[in-house]
Amino acid sequence: MSGPRVAVEGVSKTFRMHLRGGLELPVLRDVAFTVMPGECVVLRGPSGTGKSSILRMVYGNYAVDTGSILVRSGRGTVDIATAAPRDVLALRRSTISYVSQFLRVVPRVSTREIVAASLSGDGIEAAAALDAATDLLLRLNLSPNLLGLPPATFSGGEQQRVNIARGFISSHPLLLLDEPTASLDARNRAAVVALIKAKKASGTAILGVFHDDEVREEVADRDVDVTAFVPGREAA
Repeated sequence: MSGPRVAVEGVSKTFRMHLRGGLELPVLRDVAFTVMPGECVVLRGPSGTGKSSILRMVYGNYAVDTGSILVRSGRGTVDIATAAPRDVLALRRSTISYVSQFLRVVPRVSTREIVAASLSGDGIEAAAALDAATDLLLRLNLSPNLLGLPPATFSGGEQQRVNIARGFISSHPLLLLDEPTASLDARNRAAVVALIKAKKASGTAILGVFHDDEVREEVADRDVDVTAFVPGREAA
C-alpha cells in the first residue's frame, strides 16, 4: 500500500477541568496533516500550544473530540480516534513506537531487560533481544556498568537514553518523538540524530517535537505550525 503512514484530519480537542466545575478549555481545532513513510514531520510552536497533546492523541492516550487519526498498518488502516482499546494496543505492538518525556518502568528490572521487552511482539528470541538492547544502549553511550541495573537511580540524561532505546529498538513503521534530546549533551544528541536518520532511511515515518533548533533542522523534512490550530491564535 502507498500513501501516508498517518493522516490527521479535522481533529479537535477540549480539556474539561473537573476540579473547576467542569470548565471546558478548547486547546486544538481542525488539526490536519500527514506523515509519509521515510519522512520526519516536526510539530512547531511555542510551549503550551498542544504539540505533545497531538502526539498523545496519535498514540491513543488522549481522546479526540472530533476528526480522525488514520494510521496505516500491515493489516489495513485504523482510525485511532474511534478504535476500540484492544485495537489501539494491537497497533502499539505492531506499528507505533513512542518516546515520551518520561521513563516509566517496572521497579527492579534491569535496563537491558526493559529495552529488550520492546521486542516482545516482534518474534525475536529473548537472548537476541537482550543482545540488540545492549548494542543500542552502547550506541547511546550508556555505560556498560549500568546495563544490568534498574534505571530508577540514573541521571535524567541516562534515563532519557533508556527511554530512547525503548522507542527505537523495534522496527515499527511509525515513531513518535516527544522532545527526545531535551536532557542530553551534545555527544548524545548527535547519537540520537544518527538514529533518527537511520530510521528515516529505513522507511519509518516520524512525527516529533524538538526543543533543540539544531536537532530539528538536521532531521526535519517539513514542519507543521501548531499555532494555526489553536483557537484564538494565529500562525507565526
